[in-house]
Amino acid sequence: MQHVRYIPGAELCWHHSAYPCCAVGPDFVRPESPKVTHYNHGGDPKETISVDDQSQRFENGVGPVAHWWKLFNSKELDAAVTEGLAHNPELQAAQASLRQSQDNLRAGSGIFYPQVSATFGQNRERNSPVNIGSSLPASIFNLTTLSSSVSYALDIFGGQRRTLEGLGAQVDQQRALTLGTYMMLTGNIVNTSLAIAAYHAELDEIEQLIVLEKDQISVAEKQFQAGITTYGALLSLRLQLKALEATRPSLQQKLSQAEHLLATLKGKTPAEVEPPAARLTDISLPRQLPLSLPSELVRQRPDILAAEAQLHAASAGIGVATAALFPSFTLNASYGQTSQSMNTLLNSKSNVWGLGANVVAPLFKGGTLFLQRRAAIDAYQQSFASYRQTVIAAFAQVADIVRALEHDAELTQTEAQAVKDSKLAMDLLNANYQAGTANYLQVMVTDIQYRQAKIGYLQAEAQQLQDTTALFVALGGGWSSDLKAKDDLHLNSYK
Repeated sequence: MQHVRYIPGAELCWHHSAYPCCAVGPDFVRPESPKVTHYNHGGDPKETISVDDQSQRFENGVGPVAHWWKLFNSKELDAAVTEGLAHNPELQAAQASLRQSQDNLRAGSGIFYPQVSATFGQNRERNSPVNIGSSLPASIFNLTTLSSSVSYALDIFGGQRRTLEGLGAQVDQQRALTLGTYMMLTGNIVNTSLAIAAYHAELDEIEQLIVLEKDQISVAEKQFQAGITTYGALLSLRLQLKALEATRPSLQQKLSQAEHLLATLKGKTPAEVEPPAARLTDISLPRQLPLSLPSELVRQRPDILAAEAQLHAASAGIGVATAALFPSFTLNASYGQTSQSMNTLLNSKSNVWGLGANVVAPLFKGGTLFLQRRAAIDAYQQSFASYRQTVIAAFAQVADIVRALEHDAELTQTEAQAVKDSKLAMDLLNANYQAGTANYLQVMVTDIQYRQAKIGYLQAEAQQLQDTTALFVALGGGWSSDLKAKDDLHLNSYK
């Protein structure tokens, strides 16, 4: 990974559209993308194993699509994301910060234009001729002044242009942070909605299990009274029921927390939002998954773009600190009228004017300017290390999620097979029960095993859905192809 290198004393040229000229300090060059072509050692998988004759296939070199959450085919998810994007305060704060940085950039551009000011003043004064060696008596008079002045800073060494360059980098950074907020908001809304649907499905199965175990205990109690089973066996069933009932409050609490979180993501209080009605069976698992090339990921991930913008600002800071070592030049001009009477203020004899040029050169500052320049170089090196760490962490996150999706499919396949096997066992025992060769207690036991297998399958399915969401987010969230999002976030100027 290459980056701009600062060579002490070098004067490199950076062109500003309003004021082209050479500027001291380094020109910023975007760091090169890492040379790796995949995320995992030995290559990335092409697809996951098949579950119910369907697998998830990775499309290498393809980035996330705009509105990627629509791939889950859930109207509830679509509505939740739309509402969150419209009302989330954190996103609105990020948009305001972006506008603030853009206004600061526009304000900073004013340095390239002449600074013009006008002054009008009326004073009543008393002079003392003694101060100039005169014996005349003191006099009191009115003085009216009307004048204008113009000053223009010659940015010979480019310090102002580097300052403006830094402001532009801050705009890029805030734009990337706004993108990151947008990306994380959509991911969190989808992830929380999936969790809510999964909690509902799991609670439904637990309710069914509780009913079955209560029936099993009722049968066992009758068998104990008839002397067919032991009290220890009955007690074991009761303990099993209590353990199962103890899982219900914690799941209900998690469900409530998820519903409250979704409300806050939508920009509302929990009391204002009706709990979502989405169920896991209404949500489809996307089968085609994007997998951007590593070289493309560094241009798509908002956190990487923010780190790059910070690096750019640090590079511009070197130029600002370097320009401070050189003289600064300013042109000045003034014109006006001054008179002791308003009646003669516009008389040509009242005209005053002045022209001049100022040069300020730092001669001795106790090493302050030199050390500030060196500190700017240190800040750049720190920003570059942070940028590299951000890239490495992003690649590791994508690698983790790709492997997680592989393992999710394996777990889901195992749990799906367990559901099939337990369902088959339950059907066989039901047939035997109808034929009179099995008792009702055996039927209930297989039904309980079937429900337990279904809970395991639901948990695996929910994890697979959430890891799929994580992949879309880790790849940048699809903002680069989302023109509407750029309009909503004021990002159409993004380069």
